[in-house]
Amino acid sequence: MSAFRERLLGGMPPLLLDGGLGTQLQERGLPPGVEPERFCLAHPEVLKSVHADYLKAGADAVLTGTFGGNAFKLPRDIAADMGAASFNRRMADIARQAVRESGRSAFVGGDIGPCGHFVKPLGDVEPMEMFAAFREQARGLAEGGVDFFIVETQFDLAEARIAVAAIRDVSDLPVFASMTFEQGVSLTGSTPEIFAATMRNMGVDAVGLNCGTGPEQMAPLVDRFLACAGIPVLAEPNAGLPELRDGVTSFPLQPEPFAEQVAAFVQRGVRVVGGCCGTTPRHIAALRRRLDGVEAVTAQPSGFAGISLSSRSSLVRIGGGEPLQFIGERINPTGRKAFQAELQAGSFSRALDLAAEQVAAGAPVLDVNVGAPMVDETALLPALLQELVGRHSTPFSLDSSRVEAIRAALPWHPGSALVNSISGEEGRMDELAPLCRQWGSPYILLPLQGRKLPVRAAERIAIIETLLRRAEDMGLPPRMALVDVLALAVASKPEAALEGLETIRWCAANGLTTVIGLSNISFGLPARELVNATFLAMAQGAGLNACIANPLSARMNEARAAGNVLTGRDLGASSFVAGYSDWTGGTAQALRASPGQEAKSASADVREAILLGDKEHIEALVRAELDGGADPFRMVNERMIPAITEVGDRYARREIFLPQLLRSAETMQAAFAVVKPLLEAKGGEGERPVVILATVEGDIHDIGKNIVGLLLGNHGFSVIDLGKDVKAADIVDAAVRHNASIIGLSALMTTTMVRMEDTVRLVRERNLDIRVMVGGAVVTAPFAEKIGADGFSEDAVEAVRLAKSWIK
Repeated sequence: MSAFRERLLGGMPPLLLDGGLGTQLQERGLPPGVEPERFCLAHPEVLKSVHADYLKAGADAVLTGTFGGNAFKLPRDIAADMGAASFNRRMADIARQAVRESGRSAFVGGDIGPCGHFVKPLGDVEPMEMFAAFREQARGLAEGGVDFFIVETQFDLAEARIAVAAIRDVSDLPVFASMTFEQGVSLTGSTPEIFAATMRNMGVDAVGLNCGTGPEQMAPLVDRFLACAGIPVLAEPNAGLPELRDGVTSFPLQPEPFAEQVAAFVQRGVRVVGGCCGTTPRHIAALRRRLDGVEAVTAQPSGFAGISLSSRSSLVRIGGGEPLQFIGERINPTGRKAFQAELQAGSFSRALDLAAEQVAAGAPVLDVNVGAPMVDETALLPALLQELVGRHSTPFSLDSSRVEAIRAALPWHPGSALVNSISGEEGRMDELAPLCRQWGSPYILLPLQGRKLPVRAAERIAIIETLLRRAEDMGLPPRMALVDVLALAVASKPEAALEGLETIRWCAANGLTTVIGLSNISFGLPARELVNATFLAMAQGAGLNACIANPLSARMNEARAAGNVLTGRDLGASSFVAGYSDWTGGTAQALRASPGQEAKSASADVREAILLGDKEHIEALVRAELDGGADPFRMVNERMIPAITEVGDRYARREIFLPQLLRSAETMQAAFAVVKPLLEAKGGEGERPVVILATVEGDIHDIGKNIVGLLLGNHGFSVIDLGKDVKAADIVDAAVRHNASIIGLSALMTTTMVRMEDTVRLVRERNLDIRVMVGGAVVTAPFAEKIGADGFSEDAVEAVRLAKSWIK
């Protein structure tokens, strides 16, 4: 173990990182609107002086000036002239020089921030395109001599996962991962528990949070990380919540109270601390003094002992005392000719319907298999997975005998996918174990070696032990293995069931998590479902943790639910009571997400389709209602607009998150596209009020602006998006040219938000009857008022409400 990794362990002093960089550069000459990367490249001595001041303040590590150093964010001329790798190498070299000249034994961390885009299907970037950008950045930082990497200020789990995987492709240096949360969730719906579990699977060395709030507001989330992470926790709060002073956003928390509050994190068990926005060398010096007098907590919670699977907004735990979980088995074309024919034709219609049915029935994980004759699994598995993750928040199991198909699909999964499976087949462990390690994927361990099926428990156990040792040697700990204990047909091997139960007991006694595919056990027998359900009950008693089964089977769900009660995995029988309180014994119920929910594959009507984001069926539903005599005006005003408004309300209440919001908005767009010609033919649509949107000069971030534009378009506005880095004069000229009623301005950086005032000033000087709305991560209501803007929106839903109020 390296000295750096030893430093992270309990009993050692905590690691103190540096503080904010942007505000320090501003104090030393960074002009408003100029990219920090451009300034640092042109003035390396200024950047080195910031590093030097933090080292003098007592920081154990300084972070490179590469937060925006990926190919998506670097200024185009810099990217073209020297490339992202060379830029990052240069920034790492400057930090290394500062450490050498300080005379201290300090570390250099390679700083990697978000790229400003979402991956498909949520955004417009291919996963491997994003991977390549982060890989190039990581390569430059590694060549520049960094001691560790920190992937920070992440707001999307999929991007954080891709960034860590890209680092792993070029370096084995330690990696920290940090996410920003608002009201306990990230922008795309990830909780601290989801982020921590996913990053632990990725093998990062420390996980936590930064930015967004001051230490006081961050404290409850820090405690949640400490309770669930199972690895060292890091925390980098801002210097309090932002305030407006003299037209510029500032952070009010002074060094001493900041240090006192952050030092309390260390007393609770945090191993890495530092400062984010608004913190200065004085804050770090004060924290250094506090930490020197704090006794570090030596014990670190061990973390969940079973398997953790995740998506952006869902965490599924298998084993570790959790109830037995179903893995939905139905997306599998084996023996189903019609399904095979669809896949051969490149159609996913049946697969998507099967997924929707299983999700509606409450299946927490879905197995996805496209293996059929004349099917290119390498192309089809990632293509289907892209469709599935755009519709459902469940984690998926990637089921293929072709390593190439799993390799192609893994980047498309936004969290921890399950790989099905690794066996003793020659070469399979060698190829799949590195993929599972790189992408943080637990895997099903299949105890097969050679051509003979191991019937006896002793045979199976010997293979399990051998494969686990091999996997651990390749960087996959036993906690990542979901051991398939094998279900062999009792019709031909009468002892198979009892030997399987013995294997389950051995695994349970040795802390291993288990799964079984039930269908084989009853092969060749009548009343197969009865046999399967009975064996499932016996297996639960032996300690089984999961099974691959049909989640729509009433009998299987009865066995599972009752078994969880009888084995003590359903405390207070709460889940059983919720699912079966109205059971009469005649008709059993399928496992379901909530009482009363029915399995179905398509929405019932236009309103429900918009609420659920059912893009696949919305056009057919709209046309069916129109063909049935529905009035298009009433459909829009009484069904569609109220539905998308309700979606916005759910988003505001944190009942749904950004992926669901965007999908519903796109569904609304598809519905309106069908109705629009009818409205125009009857002369009823009228002119739509025009909104000009733009990210201000010097700023290249546009995720928030794009979401605002999408929602405004859903609510009857004509949106003209001028893009990123737009001059004030160009914004106002466009507003005049298009007779706009509203201008919406976005900025993500404190260095560029001041440009918003330029547009407001031009609108007032030209005496234009145009409202100006501002928003962005660093923008506040007091700032909007200070610069004379007409309104401030903290998110896309508020932007729509504000715009509609002005039009009324």
